[in-house]
Amino acid sequence: MCGIAGFVTDPGLTPERALLKRMCDRIQHRGPDGEGYFTDERVALGHRRLSIIDVEGGAQPLGNEDGRYQIVFNGEIYNYRELMADLQSRGHRFRTHSDTEVIVHLYEELGPEAICKLVGMFAIAIWDQKDRTLLLARDRFGEKPLYYSLEVPGMKVLFASELKAMTLVPGFPSEVSAEAVAEFLNFSYVPDPDTIYRRVRKLAPAEWLLVDGEGKVRRETYWRPEFLGESAPDERASQERLDALARESVVGQMVSDVPLGGFLSGGVDSSAVVAYMAQSAPEHVKTFSIGFTSKEYDELKYARLVAEKYETDHSEETVTPEIDVILDKLVHHYDEPFGDSSAIPTLYLARMTRKHVTVALSGDGADELFGGYRRYSFALMEERARGLVPEWARRRIIRPVAHYYPKFDYMPRVFRAKSTLTGIASTFEEAYYRAMTRFGDEGLDAVLSGDLRRELNGYSSCARFCERFAPLQRLPKLAQLQAVDWQTYLPGDILVKVDRAAMAYSLESRAPFLNHRLAEFAASLPTNLKIRGTTGKVLFKRAVGVHLPERTVTRRKMGFAVPLPEWFRGSLKPLYEERVLNQRMSAFIDLAGARRLYEDHLSGMKEYSGKLWNLLMLACWQERHLA
Repeated sequence: MCGIAGFVTDPGLTPERALLKRMCDRIQHRGPDGEGYFTDERVALGHRRLSIIDVEGGAQPLGNEDGRYQIVFNGEIYNYRELMADLQSRGHRFRTHSDTEVIVHLYEELGPEAICKLVGMFAIAIWDQKDRTLLLARDRFGEKPLYYSLEVPGMKVLFASELKAMTLVPGFPSEVSAEAVAEFLNFSYVPDPDTIYRRVRKLAPAEWLLVDGEGKVRRETYWRPEFLGESAPDERASQERLDALARESVVGQMVSDVPLGGFLSGGVDSSAVVAYMAQSAPEHVKTFSIGFTSKEYDELKYARLVAEKYETDHSEETVTPEIDVILDKLVHHYDEPFGDSSAIPTLYLARMTRKHVTVALSGDGADELFGGYRRYSFALMEERARGLVPEWARRRIIRPVAHYYPKFDYMPRVFRAKSTLTGIASTFEEAYYRAMTRFGDEGLDAVLSGDLRRELNGYSSCARFCERFAPLQRLPKLAQLQAVDWQTYLPGDILVKVDRAAMAYSLESRAPFLNHRLAEFAASLPTNLKIRGTTGKVLFKRAVGVHLPERTVTRRKMGFAVPLPEWFRGSLKPLYEERVLNQRMSAFIDLAGARRLYEDHLSGMKEYSGKLWNLLMLACWQERHLA
């Protein structure tokens, strides 16, 4: 795991090496073990290294035999040994034993098609000295970040692993995108490929971009999973296949020349990863868990079940978050507004883990691949109910009832029918949008400033989200939800959260379930092997359950949550009043609307902690990055 940065200048402009170094210094936390730079008459490539493989010989930037191709690379290639052997048989000579050198030789052989051969997580930049082209490429799921802009004065392209390395560049296009502010407040992150800055982009997952010396751009999506519909495979054979692929992926990602361990939340996903690790490791696996003093949010007892079963070298920590300190760290490391509050325990987990190891494996990705989220089963139940009611009745009867039905956040669940009625009255796509967002279009109108609403000029976050479903209509409904989550929630929320939290402490995180072969297998499965009734990950739990304590598999899914509702009635109250209800926020939000939300939450009649947290994170981001 590392950090990369660089740029290609306009003709006649010489790259400034000192600027490149300042960019890399900004992301030193991603690579504290070393630095390297390559500059030519038009290009500057920089690298901060966290040594994982070939500790002595894997320094970057690195070139091929004749120096035509120069590479900087962040990530890990798990099949590099097989690729190296094949390249050597073709006459390529290697100076190191690193996966980085494999990529540059493979690019020499195949050009951009080389990216398709890589199994791993990566963000790559390769400069071709002869053709004067720069290739940027990102892994299939978006595990590793890569930002770029084609609109910086004096540069054809500027890129980096993190935005903070780009914002110091003279002429950086820092205009905030009104659409991105709206998207963030809704989704708790800015969905790919947009960023909070109007003229800066994220390279999308499974995308490469080629920029020539004149600034002409060619891009391609090199991988898409193929969902195969509702065929009925043999369940026993599918279970065995899933078990074999999952094991193969976990074992394949245990390659490291430095200490390695596993995150262990006590949920089925991380527990399965630890089980596969323990079954193949020659020594006791190191595992790490975090807990809170509040029993409602504490999973340590479940993590201990797995740690005891496999006799892992287990470390755990119970924390009481120091909210001022952790907020500043969140805003610094995430660069854009980021509202997934589970980043807080993830930061604490990364801090503890880094005291013992340099690499940690996680269970991320299993929910997206195998249908683990409760919202999936709710969406399918709503769709079945929707099919029982004529469209005219949904439009003329259920929709008005849903609109006027009270939002009983403080009542038992049986009385909280507003969201269900609203979902049935909506289209499938609109209902999922509501399930994934904090405000919705109407809620945004009530909280955004007049200036921002005018700038949005009728922009609909809902319409844009629903457009993602258009090319997916032939797929089963669950597959549509998964495909959209793979484009949005997985790279924009889950993987950003883990990458930035781990890198804040120079820890490499790996997600072995995000293996494209395993994902392609998951995409081939019918709905009934993923969800039955309200039970998710049906086949996955059967496959990995044989390796786990029964309670680990059967217990209710918790998630990595923090007690936000209570915090906003306590420790976060002065912060909200000081930072959100501040005149400088009036450029983005309607202060009276933000106050009404807060007062409704404090009354106990409404539960608005998610909305309040997003407003607070936007205010903290503005204070640090726009002051």
